[in-house]
Amino acid sequence: MSKLIVISLEKGNLNDGFFPVTAQLWETNNSRPIKFTGSLPPAPKIAELYKRFQLIYQALHKRFVSRLRIEVESTGLTNVSEVDFSEVQEQLYEAINSWLNSDSFLPIDQKLREKLALDEEFQVIIEASDYLLQRLPWHLWNFIEHYQLCEVAISTPRYERVIPLPKQKANKVRILAILGNSQGIDIQQDRNILKQLPDASTVFLVEPSRQELDKWLWDEQGWDILFFAGHSQSENDRGHIHINPTSTLTISELKNSLIYAISRGLKIAIFNSCDGLGLARQLSDLQISQIIVMREEIPDFIAQEFLKHFLGAFSEGQSFYLAVRYARLRLQGLEEEFPGASWLPVICQNIAEETLTWQELSGQTNITAFPKLTARNLKITFLVSVLIASLITGVRSLGFMQQWELSAFDSMMRMRPDEGVDKRLLVITVTEADIQAQEQRQKSSLSDSTLQKLLQKLSIYKPRAIGLDIYRDFPVDSQYPDLANHLRTNNNFIAICQLGGSKQQAVGISPPPEIPPNRIGFSDVVFDSDLVIRRNLLSITPEPESNCKSSYSLNFQLAQQYLAKEGIKFDFSNKGYLQLTSQ
Repeated sequence: MSKLIVISLEKGNLNDGFFPVTAQLWETNNSRPIKFTGSLPPAPKIAELYKRFQLIYQALHKRFVSRLRIEVESTGLTNVSEVDFSEVQEQLYEAINSWLNSDSFLPIDQKLREKLALDEEFQVIIEASDYLLQRLPWHLWNFIEHYQLCEVAISTPRYERVIPLPKQKANKVRILAILGNSQGIDIQQDRNILKQLPDASTVFLVEPSRQELDKWLWDEQGWDILFFAGHSQSENDRGHIHINPTSTLTISELKNSLIYAISRGLKIAIFNSCDGLGLARQLSDLQISQIIVMREEIPDFIAQEFLKHFLGAFSEGQSFYLAVRYARLRLQGLEEEFPGASWLPVICQNIAEETLTWQELSGQTNITAFPKLTARNLKITFLVSVLIASLITGVRSLGFMQQWELSAFDSMMRMRPDEGVDKRLLVITVTEADIQAQEQRQKSSLSDSTLQKLLQKLSIYKPRAIGLDIYRDFPVDSQYPDLANHLRTNNNFIAICQLGGSKQQAVGISPPPEIPPNRIGFSDVVFDSDLVIRRNLLSITPEPESNCKSSYSLNFQLAQQYLAKEGIKFDFSNKGYLQLTSQ
């Protein structure tokens, strides 16, 4: 069993927000979950954007696909383009991620990232009864994009575990394939894909009557997978399948036979047809384990490509969720001709039921026979282990693995959630153009007049600390006595110097002569072998010949000045460790 995350959005709606939002994490081999709480603000814009996405998708679907699975009512949109569609997709992507990156939801996001490793496989399930929430493309959440071994599903808040009836299991996956009304579409390819599956026994019902379909669902041997290809549509929370040219059925009209089939072991239902979320909602009430449907109308070719990639990966041993993710991602390459194709597949999950592999569905168990341990085997194992460990240690000590380690570190840093802007900080950017535009220019620094005006404006806000991260190794001109006095006496002002630089400036750069040493910080940084800055120095012992005598960095001096107002001071322990103490 892989890890499972269930995020409940039952209390609220997009207009009013959701409070509380709960996230439960089931870890492997632990029956008790961990629970986190947060909330989500109102997001009515998401509903508006998804409605526009639907309208443009339907218009493009009619334009690009010559053979539709079902006639679609006029949307009222005639003058649309792929550019319009791309724009609304991007807007929806940004709106969903802005919503899920809100401050009130951030505690859930951070806790989940703390508990999950990049190489872990897990499932994410959005639990909601609201029909619009179930329709949203949750795979757009950047959390799902960052973790390559996960996929997202939806679920209703009501789910139960099915108590199975006894049955005789054959060592094959039993599939009941309904090939319904094929008017205007080609479902022969679906049949060919199913026929090629390994360890499978498939019964094909071609445009069956209701009585024939009902009879096969009551088959005593039971089914593992129910498959449907043909026309279907959803109206609100109800779905219809066209089983033949004259008959349509809802799930409720097959309720008794479906309940029996589920009790006999039916685990998966795949509706490789248009607009199937209404079908999924009805079928979820019968407590089937997993359902795959399409969010909107789907062209024949896209339906067949998804089925091919999903069943190919699933039957070869990939987990159910990762097989769906793989097939979904493969559809993106077809979006030049079929826009929005990769947004269509949706998993609906019964949270009370575990997902099974293809091998488990077929009744096969993976038993690995381990060799008998002997003294000789143990000796060989020990020697090989020592050899490999020594080789890795030697390669690492020579620095050959450093670039890979740094790349992995950078990737993990980029995956951290955005913490937002710290309102306690004000950063004033000074560009080279600003330097050159000064009326009075003094080297490549702020002139006396510019610095004086800047400090006068900042004094209004009474900052705890001001750091000037621009070199100024010359005295204040005698025309500005007030500035010189301010630099000497203002304990909140901290300037920089450089410990050591290029060959031409080997002794570094001096600080402003008016500022005492205790208000000077060095600006030097440490570059890694790939010329990237990943660390920041706090303290260093200056070289005797350096023009910069500060032992502390500018950042350290600013932090120390700020925290002093909070009654927190920096000190060194008896062992030489830097520590923060509260007065």
